Amino acid sequence: MTSPTPAETPIKSIVIASDHAGYRYKRRIIEYLTKEGYQVEDMGTDSTESVDYPDFIMPAARAVAEGKYTRGIVLGGSGNGEAIAANRIKGVRCAVCWNEKSARLASMHNNANMISIGERMVSLHDVYEIIDIWLSTPFEGGRHARRIEKLDE
Repeated sequence: MTSPTPAETPIKSIVIASDHAGYRYKRRIIEYLTKEGYQVEDMGTDSTESVDYPDFIMPAARAVAEGKYTRGIVLGGSGNGEAIAANRIKGVRCAVCWNEKSARLASMHNNANMISIGERMVSLHDVYEIIDIWLSTPFEGGRHARRIEKLDE
């Protein structure tokens, strides 16, 4: 079984979640994606008040794994903890993305169904580019599909 490419699974809906350190970018990303025609579901947090990121990230990742959303975006200060939390959920492939190349490879080689972005690490301008590239780059399949299958075993 190979993981479907974005062309085979149209991106219909995106779930987004953050901790307090990613909250400001999360609000801006929701506005951006909504203007671009995506259905976006916000799973929290709702302020910059300190919270524990697994409380918001893991439910978003479960929703992607269960097929409720086609893709997911999670945010924090660095994005590392959020990616770790999301990747604890079977069926999630969450890549930390910090530039256009990391976003492109996350789609091409890893068929990432989620990405994690660090608000303290990336400019807001670059965040929009990262998201656009991740959403539009097709999965190459082939040897990469075989590797993803091994992860899912």
